[in-house]
Amino acid sequence: MAFGRNKKQPVDPAAAAQAQRVQEEQEVQTAFQKGITALRDFIAPSSLEFSSTHFQLGTRYARSYYVYGYPRQVYTGWLSSMVNLDEVVDISMYIYPVESQVVLENLRKKVTQLEAGIQIDSEKGRVRDPGKQAAILDAEEMRDKLQVGEERFFRFGLYFTIYAGSLEELEFISHKVESMLGQQLVYSKPASSQQEQGLNSTVPQLVDQLQVRRNMNTGALSTSFPFTSADLSQDSGILYGINMHNSGLVIFDRFSLENGNSVVFAKSGAGKSFTVKLEALRSMMFGTEIFIIDPENEYQRMCDAVGGAYVRLSLNSNTRINPFDLPKVVDTEEADNALRTNLITLHGLIRLMMGGAQIEMQGGNQNMMPALAPSEEADLDAALIGTYAKAGITNDPLTHNGTPPTISELYDTLLHMGGTGPQLAQRLRKYTTGTFAGIFSQQSNIDINNPMVVFNLRDLEDELRPVAMYIVLNYIWNKTKTDQKRRILIVDEAWQLMKYEDSANFLFSLAKRARKYNLGITTITQDVEDFMGSRMGRAIVANASMQFLLKQSPTAVDVLSDVFKLTSEERKLLSQFPVGQGLFFAGQSHVHLQVIASSTETGLITTDPEQVQAANAADESGELNQQQGTVDLGNRLSPGSAGSV
Repeated sequence: MAFGRNKKQPVDPAAAAQAQRVQEEQEVQTAFQKGITALRDFIAPSSLEFSSTHFQLGTRYARSYYVYGYPRQVYTGWLSSMVNLDEVVDISMYIYPVESQVVLENLRKKVTQLEAGIQIDSEKGRVRDPGKQAAILDAEEMRDKLQVGEERFFRFGLYFTIYAGSLEELEFISHKVESMLGQQLVYSKPASSQQEQGLNSTVPQLVDQLQVRRNMNTGALSTSFPFTSADLSQDSGILYGINMHNSGLVIFDRFSLENGNSVVFAKSGAGKSFTVKLEALRSMMFGTEIFIIDPENEYQRMCDAVGGAYVRLSLNSNTRINPFDLPKVVDTEEADNALRTNLITLHGLIRLMMGGAQIEMQGGNQNMMPALAPSEEADLDAALIGTYAKAGITNDPLTHNGTPPTISELYDTLLHMGGTGPQLAQRLRKYTTGTFAGIFSQQSNIDINNPMVVFNLRDLEDELRPVAMYIVLNYIWNKTKTDQKRRILIVDEAWQLMKYEDSANFLFSLAKRARKYNLGITTITQDVEDFMGSRMGRAIVANASMQFLLKQSPTAVDVLSDVFKLTSEERKLLSQFPVGQGLFFAGQSHVHLQVIASSTETGLITTDPEQVQAANAADESGELNQQQGTVDLGNRLSPGSAGSV
């Protein structure tokens, strides 16, 4: 058999040159790619060094842990303390579902073993082991729930890695975390000689290299859901700020709570007015009407920006509010009690005008000294009823549309009646014909129909300011009862009302009844000690479902910590918060909140003198540029060129 010899195929020089060029280009491209900085080069640490008990990630030190022991019963939110910890912590949870049939078979074998062990102990006369009996009860309960599909079974692995700037700080944080979990009978250990596997298990790549797992049913596993207490976001509401625990957004609707009331406590300059104005501005976008009692002229810029009504109350202004006005209510029961309710309100107002209830200290106790004696109270009640009767107004709701009387007519009634009437009239003279005449002794000349109304009391004398706040509150309350809409009433510097028993009682009564009329009252004060020292002040706080505690003075921290049951860490933070940060309480939950506003909002609501001056300068510059632009446009336009424009 003959075999042919292999013959060499001819080589195409052009093809060989082409293949060589392609190979050279690939080598150049590979070398070029090696010199390019990729994204992983930016996020990767400069170095990574592992030891048996910790590892070093660049300049940071870290330690990985696994949880190996749990109590017999766990409660909802047991992991929230770890999530809310003010340290850098990575937490990973691995959940592996297990077939129910496999678990049922294992539980059956386990129950058999336990019952056999108890029987052996009984035969040998040993003391009863409560642990075995409890295990049998738990296993039998689990078998029943698995059999009917009420529960599922899982294997659960919990790992976490803590970070610090030094080894000393790492040891401190490690001790704090282990102690915090140990208090709940949850036991953890460092992943000794497995720090690399621990890091891989806690970074978000879904790799469980530690494989330390615990059997859990559905109920027990659900308690480990990490976002139970630190998350205050809702589907509806306004943005209050950033949750400093988990960098989430706090979006909340205050009217979703038991009531829409809130209190704001802060020292001067901590940002309380900024916070409240931001809430008011954002609430208006959802159709909420805003009433504001402004003692220091802090809300005018915001009011003008949204086209609100700005009402100045002073002895020289033309604005008049008659405290004898009756609400025009539709509800039959409310209409029947309208006069009686307003008479009670007027009793408190007259007492306040006559000096208010005085506080007398005896043996360390506070005793209220009434402004009026019992006989004077009786004569005042008769005079009020008689004054309304002269104006043709009785308990019959059909008479309530008539022109109401004024305090001047009450003065005349007191002056011409017997008993203590003339003396009471003399005490009211300064509000009718004296220094304070006019502002509250004539018929009302305002009829506010605006989504934002601000009552400015800055120009009122200090003696008259509590009286004016009382009358304005009553005016707003009557309007609220007349036309029920979602409204927020902001009472700034509320401590001025707390100084007098009658005004404090009136504010408290509004706070109790506000929810019925879809009204939320926001009480703001910087004099925490005076406010909380009042019995009515504490009652107002108790009737507010939402509270905001910004930076406080050291003396106020002790008072607030007792009222709000703050932890030692929260007490420490409360006196160290920067401007705009504080504790936000909503119902049973509270978070560390950072109030955040856009530049446009900041320009409208800031009270910082430098920012206000800059904003005013910007407004003036904008108006000047607008005027200049109009002039230039007019100079450029001519009759012949109008069509081209």
